Amino acid sequence: MKFHDRIRRIVPLSCILTLLSIFSCGSTPTTWQPIPLSPEDTDEQLLIKAAHVLPHPRQLQWQQRELIGFIHFTVNTFTDKEWGEGTESPSIFNPAELDCRQWVKVCKEAGMKMIILTAKHHDGFCLWPSQYTDHTIAASPWRGGKGDVVAELAQACKKEGLELGLYLSPWDRHEPTYGDSPKYNQYYINQLEELLTQYGPVAEVWMDGACGEGPNGKRQEYDWPAYFATVRRLQPDAVIFNGPDVRWVGNEAGYARETEWSPIGVNTLDVLEYKINPQAKDLGSLEAIRKANYILWYPAETDVSIRPGWFYHAAEDDKVKTIEKLLDIYYSSVGRNSLLLLNIPPDRRGLIHEADAQRLRDFGKVIRSTFAENLAKGAKASEQRGPPGFHSAAKIVDGKEDTYWTTQEGISSATIEFDLKQLRTFNVVMLQEPIAQGQHIVAFTVEARQDGQWRQIAQGTTIGYKRLLRMDPVTAQQVRIRINQSRLFAALSNFGLFYQKPIQEILSQ
Repeated sequence: MKFHDRIRRIVPLSCILTLLSIFSCGSTPTTWQPIPLSPEDTDEQLLIKAAHVLPHPRQLQWQQRELIGFIHFTVNTFTDKEWGEGTESPSIFNPAELDCRQWVKVCKEAGMKMIILTAKHHDGFCLWPSQYTDHTIAASPWRGGKGDVVAELAQACKKEGLELGLYLSPWDRHEPTYGDSPKYNQYYINQLEELLTQYGPVAEVWMDGACGEGPNGKRQEYDWPAYFATVRRLQPDAVIFNGPDVRWVGNEAGYARETEWSPIGVNTLDVLEYKINPQAKDLGSLEAIRKANYILWYPAETDVSIRPGWFYHAAEDDKVKTIEKLLDIYYSSVGRNSLLLLNIPPDRRGLIHEADAQRLRDFGKVIRSTFAENLAKGAKASEQRGPPGFHSAAKIVDGKEDTYWTTQEGISSATIEFDLKQLRTFNVVMLQEPIAQGQHIVAFTVEARQDGQWRQIAQGTTIGYKRLLRMDPVTAQQVRIRINQSRLFAALSNFGLFYQKPIQEILSQ
């Protein structure tokens, strides 16, 4: 995948909107479906509508995974390329030491909840013995032609309690029917059916948008509605990336927006005319909604590789991202209302390289150490302004994921003060909204009382599922959150204060 090529195909949002009702399972609340907007709507009415958009349960479950792994592995690993030509001989694929259990162990130590495998990349080589092509591992020397990487990974994930995701590239440089749209669409659907019926539950299906055919290349009209319907039929709980459930964040650097809304505005339901621009700086503000005709819940997934490339290259063994860089990415993705999809490419042995594996172990150790103790848990919480909210403010620090505090409808600002009962030193602040109730907060500040005065120590715009803010160490007994602006009402489910020790101190323990 390349950043400048990903943007060449962005899934039509019209397709997403048109198909949402088709793809629902059982009775579907109208609040997670697209909500029409009217030119006559006032700003207040627009914000009320935005506040009523909710995530589908599968979107909520997806967001709660927070950190997941990406495995890029194919013939490219053996040709030292990022994009295969489709002409590679299967005989070059022979990872003699391949061990999916090692992949899963490394990902689990990093704190990942799922692994997505490139079952077929743009070269068309299949990591399972597909009956629809001979360009598969069945034609390779690996495991004597009897192997199945997808099956081995599915088994390893199941044993360790991780979920499985699968990437199936629509662009296929090997398949002869590519460019004959009806025939290739059926070929692609056939392969989707193989992957979604033979390996147990699949939590996410990844459909990349890259295509480098060039002006004289083959032209394939992808049947996105049929692709999506196939996933819904066979794996109804799976989210579809770049489809009806999850959007690309707009870059491959690992950074979500400072202001990342999940309810976003779109303009039309016409499949042939509307395409969302995931690189737009503003997708969900009032200004963006004013220009839209519909609003729907469409959260961002942030993808990045631990190395400069997506596939393994020996020349990059000394270019694995540092702990500091990985932490910055984590706080700027998971900590900005997104999910982090971190790529770790296995080497030619079929193993995650020692450099990557150790970096991921260290990364996971720092994250676990930092968030092991919430210094705000059990604090005395009280509202300092406005009428009492629904539920007690103590729900924000009770350590439970399913409890929350809200203001009354129409109350868009509030201040909640926390007495930590003793002086505490912290350098990370966490805020979470109960997004099952929607996303509401537009702007907030965090203050600490020091030397008898309140001092601002952090500020932000959107919160959504999770907002993480880092700062120099702060020592205080009293801390307060000032919700300066929100849509319809304000709501919080969790507030946390944490202390990250120096990295080397953590790693030496």
